Formats: sequence, structure tokens, C-alpha cells
Amino acid sequence: MVASSGAPLLVASNRGPVSYAVGDDGALAAKRGGGGLVSGLSAVGPDAGALWVCAALGDGDREAVRRGVAEPGVRMLGIDPDVFHDAYNGVANSVLWFVHHMLYDIPVSPVFDAGFRRQWAAYETYNRAFADALAEGADEGAAVLVQDYHLCLVPGMLREARPDLRISHFTHTPWAPPDYFRLLPDDIAAALLRGLLGADRVGFHTRRWADAFVACCRDVLGEDAERARTTQVDVHALGADAGFLHERSRRPDVAERMAALREQIGGTDRAVVARVDRTELSKNIVRGLLAYRRLLERRPEWHGRVVKLAFAYPSRQDLAVYRDYTAEVRRLAAEINEAYGTDGWQPVVLHVEDDFARSLAAYRLADVALVNPLRDGMNLVAKEIPVVSDDGCALVLSREAGAYADLGEDALVVHPYDVEATADALHAALSMPRDERARRTKRLAAAATALPPQAWFLAQLDALRG
Repeated sequence: MVASSGAPLLVASNRGPVSYAVGDDGALAAKRGGGGLVSGLSAVGPDAGALWVCAALGDGDREAVRRGVAEPGVRMLGIDPDVFHDAYNGVANSVLWFVHHMLYDIPVSPVFDAGFRRQWAAYETYNRAFADALAEGADEGAAVLVQDYHLCLVPGMLREARPDLRISHFTHTPWAPPDYFRLLPDDIAAALLRGLLGADRVGFHTRRWADAFVACCRDVLGEDAERARTTQVDVHALGADAGFLHERSRRPDVAERMAALREQIGGTDRAVVARVDRTELSKNIVRGLLAYRRLLERRPEWHGRVVKLAFAYPSRQDLAVYRDYTAEVRRLAAEINEAYGTDGWQPVVLHVEDDFARSLAAYRLADVALVNPLRDGMNLVAKEIPVVSDDGCALVLSREAGAYADLGEDALVVHPYDVEATADALHAALSMPRDERARRTKRLAAAATALPPQAWFLAQLDALRG
């Protein structure tokens, strides 16, 4: 099935570059998205004839599909909402995400019962819809770049339908080591690996995650992995977009947010510890707050002299475990303020409403950045803050973040579960001489921008076509 006038370059991802909302008058309004993929794809230019295949995520998207409304170069798939829910929430976010970030409470979860098997069937249907759309939309010998854990089966399905295509898959999460990956039922673990091995190239942000994938292939598939077609395993460490960040962080709305935050902080004399995250379980926000509380317990000299800007933006609130986690973040922040706050000092300034301009304002104000995930495929916040910082920022960084591979030499590295050691690292970061902090920030920014989104995308495309 080769399209007579298909695209020479295709990208597939769960979330696309555009979303739709239905206005009060019934009209559809399109909103363009951002992110590394959007920026990266722009590197090939508007005349490349690229096609982006994505899923309709909300009611506005589904209405656009129903009406036949589409942006040039985008094909949005109107997947049945029940199928999408089971594939996205039931498998991708509640199983694959938990496996690769090693989040399970093992004595009680996971439980792979008949309900899970129904959700897995939906995941297969969801992946099949993408594979069919890509097969239909691709020109002879086209390059197809498939993105992330939502679409692990697509390369194998697409290979069967279109052996002429050059196919890559990039995983933006960590990859679990074999012992943890084998929590999955044997047939499903094998199906995920075989699906990815349908690609010519599979990519990861760090060598650690790439090596874990190879180890899983050998452990789960055994000799079958050795007999499979050749798949190249690549490492492409996505970096920060310095040009965009510098320009965007100097706009008037960011300056306004900086003024508002300074008022909440209580002036310019107080040190600022900043963290910016989604309330995602793997981000380890609760232990970060516990470490900050421990700093105030053990180091009373910081009372009144430091404020933690904690931005914890809601994530996956349709899942109860995420709602509970968000509630715990709120509770702990309030508890710290109650225990240590005074009339003139609020130790924790917590914001839970997503505001990109305010995040950039915090980047600029930060003396210390705390990035302590339990596991992270990369963590671009760790790379963005040194680029945007006004006066230099000491980075306290988890060794389990993918960014550790690029930034670890100039960060203060912590074990994400060790609250005591993280409190010590916060003290060391706050006490760091200004000139040392500036030198480290300069080196961090250089490492953080080594492979910005456009270069990251082109590196994968060049490798696939080479």
C-alpha cells in the first residue's frame, strides 16, 4: 500500500502540533503548540512536504475531525474515545510510564487482570490506527519518525505493511532495566520489544536508557533478538533552545511576573530556590519539599533569608493517584509555611496554575534550582534554567535524571530518595560563592544547548536517511 502522492517525511506522536476548541458560536479555533518536536520539524523547512500524524485528544479535536477541518501537513486521527482512554490512560500512562519510571508499589501493584487485557487490546487498536495512517500517507521510501511510549507497536506494524519505508522510534522516557521491565506479562513485554525492533533505528536521550533497552531485548527475547532484523540503537540528548529561551524570557509579561514574584518573595535580599514541574509522580516534588523543610530545621540561619518558589502544575488529574499526589504537595507546602513562616516571610510560594511566563520569571530569579526526579528520560527544566538565569544559578540535580549525563559535572548531584543529603546539597548551593556559581552556570548552559531541538531532530533524520 504505497500512496501515489504521499509525504516523503512523516512524524507520528500522540499529541500533535495543533489543538482545537469549539467557541460559544460553534466555530473552531486552532491553537498551535510548542515543544522540541515542533521546533525540530521546522528545521526541515515548509517545503519538505512533511506530514504529522497525531490523535484527536479532546472534544474540540474530535469535532475538527468530524467536520474535516485540518491544518496543512497535519492528519489528526479520530480514534474512538473509549479506545483512546484505555490505550492512553489504561496502558501508556498507568503501565508503561510506571514501568519505565519504576513507580509501582510492588506489594499491591501492578495487577494484570482481564480489565488490563481489554486495555491492552485498545492499545493495539490505537497503534494500528497510526500504522495504517502512516502507511497510507507515506511516499515510496519515505522517512517516518515515531515518537514515544504511546506508539511502541507502530514500527513493527508499519514494517509489515510498508517494508520500503525508513522507520525510527524515539523514546522520551527512561527505559526500565530487565528485572523491572519483566513485571509486564511475558507476551506483552515481548510484543513491545518486537514492535520497536520493527524500526531501522531506535533512539533514547542517554546511553543508560539505550543500554537498558538492549539488555531487555536480550533478556526477554533471547536468541530471537539476535535473529531479528538489524535495528540500530542511537543516543540523541535533546538540549535546550537557547535562542527561543533568551527571546521569550525577556518579554514584558515575564518582567511583570518577576515583579509579582519579588513581591511574594519579599524583596531582593532573599535567596531563591526554584523548582518548576508538573505534579507528576516521578518528579519527586514531595521529597523536595521535605528536603527544604529539613534545611530549615537544621539550618536556622536561613530563616527569613530564603524562599522556595515551587511551581507544581497539575498533570493527569483524571487519575486518582495524581490527584492525591497534588493534594499532598499542597498540604506539605502549607505545613512548612505554618511551621516556619512569619508575618514578613513565607518560606514556600506555591503555584499550581500553569503559566509559562511565570516559569521563565522563576528561572531568571533563581539562585538555586532543585531538579530531583526519581527517574527522568531527560528533564529539560534542568537544561533551561542555566540558559535563562540572570545572575547564575546553582543546580541541585538528581543522578536519576537523564540530564545528569550532560550536566552532572557542574551540578550538585543528589540521590533522589535521600532527603538528608538533598538538604545538605541545598545548603551547599545556597552558600556557593557568586563567582563559582557564575562559572558553573556558564558551563551548564553550554552543555545544555549542545544539541538544541532543530539539531536533535536533524541528527535523527540524517541517521535514518544515511
